[in-house]
Amino acid sequence: MVWRMAVIAAGLGGGLTLAQLPEFSQQYVQRLGGAVDALAQVVADFDTSAAAAELTRDQALAQMTGTPFLERRQQDMTRTFERHARLETQLRDLQGAAPAMRALGLLQGADREVTAATYAAYRPGLPVTSDGFLFGGVGFFAAAGAASSLRRLIARLRRRARATGTA
Repeated sequence: MVWRMAVIAAGLGGGLTLAQLPEFSQQYVQRLGGAVDALAQVVADFDTSAAAAELTRDQALAQMTGTPFLERRQQDMTRTFERHARLETQLRDLQGAAPAMRALGLLQGADREVTAATYAAYRPGLPVTSDGFLFGGVGFFAAAGAASSLRRLIARLRRRARATGTA
């Protein structure tokens, strides 16, 4: 009886947790859009400065040498350009996806900084959408199945220990 209650409790916990994923992914996409906009401004400022000096972005980056500060700044800007491109692609992919696919896509390649910011501001809510119910059901059965498997494993180990007389 206790194990049955534990399996149900695990299922409910897993269901409630996973049911939050569609809303979390929606909030992630909103924050991702903000991050892309902020990075786009940095990229545009750099490109404007390069163009004012009649340089391409790559030429301007190549000139950022000679001092430790300039070389570090060159590396920083290179990472910024790469991150902007990566986040812009992810945003485009996630915005075009159905809610359930957006939630699954988030699990595949979320940006750490955006995820941390989303998590810091996220407050769980009651999942009342079909996607929330879908993920909740999957979470319930996955967690209940894991708890049930754990219960069977423990029971099997106990029977084996009694049979060998080591209990």
